[in-house]
Amino acid sequence: MPNAHHLPETGFVRLETVLAYIPVSRSTIFSWIQQGRFPQQVKLGPRTSAWRAEDIRALIDQIEEGQ
Repeated sequence: MPNAHHLPETGFVRLETVLAYIPVSRSTIFSWIQQGRFPQQVKLGPRTSAWRAEDIRALIDQIEEGQ
């Protein structure tokens, strides 16, 4: 798993980038969203969604602390 410090401090990251840092399947990500275990996406356009980089960085830090 790449280091979370390589993510931007602020801004948005798309699913492919999230999967590079949190190596699970797409369906797992969306299942975790439904369960409240993963941050919600932000709609950037009619067919474009992304996550806040800050939320993903915080989640990665939380995962690393739990291990």
